[in-house]
Amino acid sequence: MDYEQAEVIESYSDKSFAEAAISLLASEGIEAVVHSDDAGGELPNLGFARGIRLLVLSKDAERARMILDPGSEAAE
Repeated sequence: MDYEQAEVIESYSDKSFAEAAISLLASEGIEAVVHSDDAGGELPNLGFARGIRLLVLSKDAERARMILDPGSEAAE
């Protein structure tokens, strides 16, 4: 993934939720990655404090948000 063309679309407090979102997006053909600072896995609680960010390419961001939160389109 070209990180210069990526943007954060969601932030989670638990890495398992972020990984589930990655799987869902992958099933729809969207590449996503997790960015978190947990000291290489040694301090997993840092993810809760700092957030675990989900990144996708900017060109896929709107569609990814709709997939992760399908009700958000109705609210607009």
